[in-house]
Amino acid sequence: MAVYTHLGAEALAALIAQYDVGDLISAKGIAEGVSNSNWLIETSGAGAAGPQRFILTMYERRIALSDLPYFLGLLDHLAAKGCPVPHTIHDRSGASFRMERDKAVALIEFLPGVSPTQPTPAQAHAVGEVLARMHLASHDFALNRANAMNFAANAATLASCGAQRLAAIHPDLPAMLGPAEAAAALDLDELPQAQIHSDLFPDNVLMLGARVTGLIDFYFACTGAMALDLAVTHAAWCFDSANHYRPELGAALITGYTGVRPLDPAEHALLPEIAKGACLRFVASRAEDWLDTPDDALVTRKNPMQFLERWQFYDREGARALA
Repeated sequence: MAVYTHLGAEALAALIAQYDVGDLISAKGIAEGVSNSNWLIETSGAGAAGPQRFILTMYERRIALSDLPYFLGLLDHLAAKGCPVPHTIHDRSGASFRMERDKAVALIEFLPGVSPTQPTPAQAHAVGEVLARMHLASHDFALNRANAMNFAANAATLASCGAQRLAAIHPDLPAMLGPAEAAAALDLDELPQAQIHSDLFPDNVLMLGARVTGLIDFYFACTGAMALDLAVTHAAWCFDSANHYRPELGAALITGYTGVRPLDPAEHALLPEIAKGACLRFVASRAEDWLDTPDDALVTRKNPMQFLERWQFYDREGARALA
């Protein structure tokens, strides 16, 4: 989440008036993330509902207009299945998104909870369970979407950054060009597939204690290998602030997931290599964002070196950590 496009009070009020949610009370820009402009919206509520909160998103980067029916439809599908995801608020005409300044905008349910900054094993276990339930609930979703950030795309992104510009971020980054090309040859198409989140970092999970109250930010969701989603989540959750692996979190996450949906032998065998590929995805996307994000954007850049170090961990110890 971030703010790239600035909307004045009058424009926001006119936009919110297109929904049956009452009048706009307040709007606050949200700085986290790198892809879209986002605001926390409070309205007077429809009828006697009282004040309500929503997230307003304007789609700025990486998201094609043609993908929005998939993203927003998946939210509504999973919410209807009882998964803890926000449903979309449709406007008075029934549309799940609208156009504002030639950009798409959507109003999304606000869910309670906070994102853990130092996850506990109980929280990791709960996230594993919910991720597996989400995968199973998505099997009858009618739409599909190719993974635009697959391993081949990650290799291409790093290559497009170029060794010289990568070295300007950190001297070790150009060394990832070779491993990224190797990961691009890894075939995940024969593994069990579902609709996957593919970006389930702790800041995309809302929790109250050890209970998951919300999975959010589905804008990298796609049709893909469920093992990839598990590997991304493992890489995102199971390291501390100093980037040291926390085995108790890794074990809890895997146990929570496999207690709902056991891995098949092919998934289990490939999981360490998939985790390395997942790390390279974030090395690539963070390097690209580091180089391309405007200096005046209200956004916090993320360091690609964090996931280079995690790639190194999985390269050394992935078989043990993901046993």
